[in-house]
Amino acid sequence: QVQLEESGGGLVQAGGSLRLSCAASTRTFSTYAMGWFRQAPGKERELVAAITWSGANTVYADSVKGRFTISRDNAKNAVYLQMNNLKPEDTAVYYCAAARGGSYYHPRTLAYEYDYWGQGTQVTVSS
Repeated sequence: QVQLEESGGGLVQAGGSLRLSCAASTRTFSTYAMGWFRQAPGKERELVAAITWSGANTVYADSVKGRFTISRDNAKNAVYLQMNNLKPEDTAVYYCAAARGGSYYHPRTLAYEYDYWGQGTQVTVSS
């Protein structure tokens, strides 16, 4: 069982930045593909960004390309989401997710592919 704990959410004005962190409780973190998803009120959960277990490749939702960056630090068992130039439409609960194994080069992009989920952290962007 892997536990994931997100942190770093909060309230920020449009144009501001936040950095989300996700700490994983596993010694084999480097074997897990990781992803960040978000869910806004009344909307379905959607992929924001994902990274392979190898760190060799990342993928982003079109709506966040050029503004968000996903990264991982296997020595710290952590994955991060740097969010810049935030917009009100980025307001949502952000979830960290972990998937066993997978491709060296192709990130997992579908929610059902992920085995473990965090509790989520709220990000609110005011206009």
